[in-house]
Amino acid sequence: MSADVTVRGSDDVTANEAAAVEQERVEAVETDRAGAVEPDRTEAAETDPAGAAEPVGRDRVVAVVGTGTMGQGIAQVALVAGHPVRLYDSAPGRAEEAVAALAARLDRLVEKGRLDAGAREAAVGRLHAAGELAELADAALVVEAIVEDLAVKRRLFADLEEVVGDDAVLATNTSSLSVTAIAGGLRLPGRFVGLHFFNPAPLLPLVEVVSGFATDPDVATRAYGTVKGWGKTPVRCADTPGFIVNRIARPFYAEALRVYEEGGADPATIDAALRESGGFRMGPFELTDLIGQDVNEAVTRSVWDSFHQDPKFTPSLAQRRLVESGRLGRKTGHGWFSYAEGAERPEPHTAPPAKAPEKITVRGDLEPAEPLVGLFEEAGIKVRRKGGNGYIQLPGGARLSLADGETSFEYPDEEIIYFDLAPDYARASRIVLSTGEHTSPESLAEAVGLFQALGKRVSVIGDVPGMIVARTVAMLADLAADAVDRGVATAEDVDTAMRLGVNYPLGPLEWAGKVGHARVRGLLFSLHERYPTGRYAPCLGTVRRGYAEEGRESR
Repeated sequence: MSADVTVRGSDDVTANEAAAVEQERVEAVETDRAGAVEPDRTEAAETDPAGAAEPVGRDRVVAVVGTGTMGQGIAQVALVAGHPVRLYDSAPGRAEEAVAALAARLDRLVEKGRLDAGAREAAVGRLHAAGELAELADAALVVEAIVEDLAVKRRLFADLEEVVGDDAVLATNTSSLSVTAIAGGLRLPGRFVGLHFFNPAPLLPLVEVVSGFATDPDVATRAYGTVKGWGKTPVRCADTPGFIVNRIARPFYAEALRVYEEGGADPATIDAALRESGGFRMGPFELTDLIGQDVNEAVTRSVWDSFHQDPKFTPSLAQRRLVESGRLGRKTGHGWFSYAEGAERPEPHTAPPAKAPEKITVRGDLEPAEPLVGLFEEAGIKVRRKGGNGYIQLPGGARLSLADGETSFEYPDEEIIYFDLAPDYARASRIVLSTGEHTSPESLAEAVGLFQALGKRVSVIGDVPGMIVARTVAMLADLAADAVDRGVATAEDVDTAMRLGVNYPLGPLEWAGKVGHARVRGLLFSLHERYPTGRYAPCLGTVRRGYAEEGRESR
């Protein structure tokens, strides 16, 4: 056995805004060394006549290799579900320490009334520390949660193959390596699968069940059924850089950084827009300070490299400079914001009070912003409907339009003020406006007062194409559509993963359907025209969905 392999436990914070703990444990480097998008091999039936795909029985041993935060969390989940659990770590004494720590965790659950004292005693009786890998011989499932090093993981699983039976399922909790590459040297690569839990594993429901190129579909189905039986919400995923969550989540950070780099708004205002208008739990600047700027930037850079430097994943120069300066976020006391004792948090830009117009004219259908009409009427503002291309005409003549990827300066003979997207305008507490050099103070005051009459705070940003929420949602939806069309996961699993894994208010494709696939396509085409780098060019899946939607509406 490889005594020289130090199995330390994966203490890296895996790729998630952990909603259950204020999104405080998030994101490890999500890179797939292979870089290839594999076909989805996870569509096996839920059961198999021979029983090969049935979940691991509760009487069978589940072994966890690696006793760090993630390893202990996975062990707790399996233990509470009723399995005998064995913990192994090559570092002397760590497995015993982990057993003691898990017993203490169960004690806290009893104190909180979340676990019966008898159940606690039974669970502790099923929990054992293994001094050698040989003690895992009768395990039906082995989950690895060790250091993110390909050579170390491959050596560990080669050793495990000499110990466990041929019917045992071998699983990696990797958040950064190719499942296919880890299994590449195995005698039986078909019984190898990725089980990507999200940290903290006992609290967060999502598990990405990742099929490598050689994974047997029955094995993936067995792993899926097992974690589902543990009370988790599994999603099926092909072995691709970032799996589902970390592949699709990149624009949440990238678009905010891009708006900042263009001078459109400051970090506090961008965060407020995405929280209070977009419905996200945290803004990207405060979240990356929590994650660690070095970790988050490494995530982005590794995904970018894995996709052969695709411009859709291009890292931010502003974030690179922040990392180079040593301002890594909360852990160093300063990132985008200061965390020094007594430091005041910057406030988002909020417009001063303005008088609301008594009446407005709504020209055409406002589409996803149509609910605003009823809100205006409830606020006592007279609304007159006329034909048009979908905008609000203010009394002074200015046009108030939902962000569409264009800019005010392109219309020098008109006063155009853009407002940003919200998933629910009734619940949004902030509305963001974008103005250009042709916008008069009087017109801006009318627009600000109009939304303040709804009880909203109003932020005014620069003339940025697509604003903040709209461009972020469009890019998330585009990456989601691309992942689905490439067989990475189903649309349902993508939306589930993004809601549960990173606590988005809506799944990206669900959101695109609500906004309108044609609008998403049009917004991305507009952005692509203004930034002709390929970053915003919509994928074929987005284009296809847009045309299909228009076809249905024309019938």
